[in-house]
Formats: sequence, C-alpha cells, structure tokens
Amino acid sequence: MRPVSRFFPILDWGRRYNRQLAANDFVAAVIVSIMLVPQSLAYAMLAGLPPEVGLYASILPLVAYAVFGTSATLAVGPVALISLMTASIIGSAHLPNGISPVSASMTLAVISGIILLAMGLFRLGFVANFLSHPVISGFVSASGVLIAVGQVRHLLGLPKTDGNLAEILAALFAHLPQVNIPTVIMGFGCLGFLFWVRKGLPAILSRLGLAGMWATFIVRAGPVLAVIMTTLASWYFDLASHGVKIVGTIPKGFPAFTLPSFNLQLWHQLALPALLISVIGFVETVSVAQTLAAKRRQRIRPDQELIALGMANLGAGFAGGLPVTGGFARSMVNFDAGAQTPAAGLMTAVGIAAATLFLTPVLYYLPQATLAATIIVAVLTLVDIKTIIHIFRYSRADFAAMVVTIALTLFWGIEPGIVSGVVVSLMLYLHRTSRPHIAVVGQVPGTEHFRNILRHDVATGTSVLTVRPDESLYFANCRYLEDRIYALIAENPALRHVVLMCSAINEIDSSGLESLHEINARLRDSGVTFNLSEVKGPVMDRLEPCGFIAELSGKVFLSQYDALSTLDPSALTPCRIA
Repeated sequence: MRPVSRFFPILDWGRRYNRQLAANDFVAAVIVSIMLVPQSLAYAMLAGLPPEVGLYASILPLVAYAVFGTSATLAVGPVALISLMTASIIGSAHLPNGISPVSASMTLAVISGIILLAMGLFRLGFVANFLSHPVISGFVSASGVLIAVGQVRHLLGLPKTDGNLAEILAALFAHLPQVNIPTVIMGFGCLGFLFWVRKGLPAILSRLGLAGMWATFIVRAGPVLAVIMTTLASWYFDLASHGVKIVGTIPKGFPAFTLPSFNLQLWHQLALPALLISVIGFVETVSVAQTLAAKRRQRIRPDQELIALGMANLGAGFAGGLPVTGGFARSMVNFDAGAQTPAAGLMTAVGIAAATLFLTPVLYYLPQATLAATIIVAVLTLVDIKTIIHIFRYSRADFAAMVVTIALTLFWGIEPGIVSGVVVSLMLYLHRTSRPHIAVVGQVPGTEHFRNILRHDVATGTSVLTVRPDESLYFANCRYLEDRIYALIAENPALRHVVLMCSAINEIDSSGLESLHEINARLRDSGVTFNLSEVKGPVMDRLEPCGFIAELSGKVFLSQYDALSTLDPSALTPCRIA
C-alpha cells in the first residue's frame, strides 16, 4: 500500500469509485440519514445538551471518517453509551465560570480526538486490550439499564433526575404525584409503537412479500414516523399548554466555527474521562467495523481506525458537537442498505446537513417523550442477559469482574464502574497466573508424546523428573515454580535429573530468569542436573546472550523425547512405527 493512501484511505478506494458504487452508496445514505435525524436529537438530549448539538456531531465526523477510515460501512456519530458518559462527565465536572456544558462537550470531544490521534500515530491500540470482554459487556449492560431508567422521567413528564440507579429511582418515586397524564399517554404510546415496529412489523412485512433493503428501510423508519405523528399531535392539540414538554426552538443552519475552551482547569478535569471515552469508543468502533468487514471478507486496520476516529472527534469538537464513535445500529443499517464505500458517509453527512438547514423549524413541537422512547428502545438492546449467563457458567473469575463492573456502574458511577472492572480483571489475571498449572509429565506408551501423569496412563522413570509449567515465567509466578520443583525433589531422593519442559513458555522476564538461575544453583548443590527441553526460539534468543545456557548444569534438548533418551533411556517405552 502506498504511504500516502495508507494514511488517506480515500485515495485508495476513490480511484476505483464508479457510478454503480455511487448508486448503492446513495440509497444507503438516504436510509441512514432518515434514521439519524431523530437519533441524533435523542442522543444529544441524553448527553444533557441542546438537541441541535446531536445534528452538528453527525456531519463533520462522517466526512472525517470517510477520508481517514478503513471500513466501507462504519457510520460514526453520537451513540447512547458515549452520550451517557458525556452527560456523567460534564455533570460531575466543576465547570469554570463562563464555560457552558456545550463548550465543555466540545472540549471533551477535542481532547478525545487528540488522544485517539496520538494512539493511532504511535500504534497504541493495544491499550484497549486491557478492557476484557466481561468488563466491556458488564459496563455496556449496566449503562443500558441506567440510560433506560434515566429516560423514564421524560415518559412521565417529571423533573430532571441525576445520579446513580438508586438515586434516579428514589427521585422518580418521590415525584410520582407530579406525573403528567398527557405525557404518559404520548410517551408510552410511542414506546409501544416503536417496540411493535421492531418486533412485530418485520413478520407482517415478510408475509406481504417485502424483505431485504425495503423491509429494513421501513423498520428503521419507525422512529421517523413516530416523530412525525407525535409532532403533529403536539401541534394540533397544543399539548405544550397541557404540560407536555417539547423540544422547542432548534437553531436553523450550521453553528459558527468555534474553538473549544482552552481553560487549563477544564482540561485537567476532562483528561482522564476523555481517555476512558477514547478507549471505550475505540473498542466499540473496532468491534463493529471488524464484524461488518468479516461479512464481506474485507479487513480494517485498527491503528488507522484510531486516526480516523480521532479526526472524527476533532471534527465534532470544532463543529459544536459532542464525542462520537462508530455506532452498531447505524452501521448495520448502512451495511444492510448496501453501502459499498465510505462515500456513503459523505452522502449521509450531506443529508444531515440538509435536515439541519431546512427541517429544524418543523421540530419545534416534537415532544421530548418521543425522543426518550426512541432512546429506550435503542439502548435496551445493550442489556445482554445471554452473555451474562454464559460468562457465569464458563468462568466464575470473569463473572466476578463483570458483577463488580455492573454493580459499581449502576450504584457508584460510570468512571468508577469501568475503572474498577479493569482493576479487578487485572488482579484476577495476576492471581490466576501467579499459581499456574504445573504438570509432572510422562511418556504416552509407544509414542514421543508426553502428558500429565494425573490425566493419562504414562510411563515415568525414577531418576528423571519432567515438569511442564503451562504459563510464561514472570515476576508473579516464578517463586511458585521454584517451590513446586523443590517440593517434588524432596519427595523423591532418587532423582538425578530435572527437565523443565518449556513448550508452554512464551516469555521469561528478569524475575523468571533469576529464578532459573536459583533453581540451577540449588539443584547443582543437591547433585541434580537442571535441563531444558522444547525451548521456543524467541525464548532461547533471550537466554543465550545473558549467559544462562553456559551456566546450565544440564543440557538443552530439542524435544522431551530426546531428553529422556539421553538422561534415562530405561524410562522410555519403544515407539510404534506408523
């Protein structure tokens, strides 16, 4: 790949662009644009920002991703999870005088963009690996519950409620006497309609013979139809005078180009939260992009995705928006609608821009309950009960990390939840690898294979002990290996040779090397040789230059069979010739 097109993928796919690709991208862009208008408004409201901010955050980020991104179908913009995190971060920050929430969200997007861009340029995408699947799954599920419960107040017409799950529920119950009946009818009616569109309408369309792209278009247009119907009802019956909260005036046109705040106090407060948003957004983006790319046997470049996502967030920040990432729902719609290249994102940006210029006045009477219902229906798909049950059955340790993440996210906050989940995961990993499985192995009769003596009927000798640690050696587990070998030697005074079977050792750090030196010295003092077998090339490349191999009291054998053949041939059974 050419160096320039490596950083600007648009130069690569742009050379192959033709009329047929443009037609497919245009159809996809129309469908996605229709879906994104109410969704963008709703996610801005979820972030605690004016609704137009969601539209602003859906234009330049799409353009930036089309230039720098490597996925043909990924659609970036505001998403529920990142919007919730934005609301939590800005709500808990002590904003300096003169800094509005919108200015703070712009600054948060710019800081996130800088972090993502730096991670991409320095190829630091591996940082996201510290977020294990159970932690991410638990965090997303808990966030889905928080978002859904937090939007219930809009369905009931109640005052704003912030905080953790317990505080939100307490506030809801405390304000129940203030429930607005027209809002309840509007909100829950809209909620029921959207659930029916998502669950019941596809079956009806299938019976009518509609499938594929058109069925997808009709189902995804459900929120748009809900917006149209409830806005007309709100205007015709003047529901605002009956206590139904409406969106109100949405500024027409684009925002003026503005710079984010460069207040050092604000940047200091937002730095760590921006890092969390960046990492979580990157994980979600890459997961969606790789899933969709695999369906078409395409590939993405994660480090370039970091750069693309960074540029998208910079675009959102300077356009008066909020942090953005790749969204699963909008990307799936883009994929199902037949998008072939990132040009579909450029066309979608044009569609959103047109809506911002011409459609915002007609949304004046749009009930906030409609947007809340849209959010609830969208985020309930984030609550993954099947994964929670699966992880519980498979690994109690991973389930513990998931439970900690869910509980702290629900009852303490977004940032403590995800950070605690990462910490617990790392602690469980260190605990698990600090006491690795160490097997004493013997020969499977008639073969050159060696297996655990506790699991297989194997042949062993009395003068050779073969130990196989099933983990790399590092500071947390090397002492455990020492103790295990010394204990086995003490049990068998007839031993003359110890063989460390290294087939499962991929890395040995400095602490592990020091332990090998100590084992070698103590065995030599006991009249026992210390040998290695099946050492991997990269491990040997580290052991030879440091002088350990020269000091070894025994030898290094290519295979475990060679070791036994040399040290104690009587312990072997004859190999059958195939």
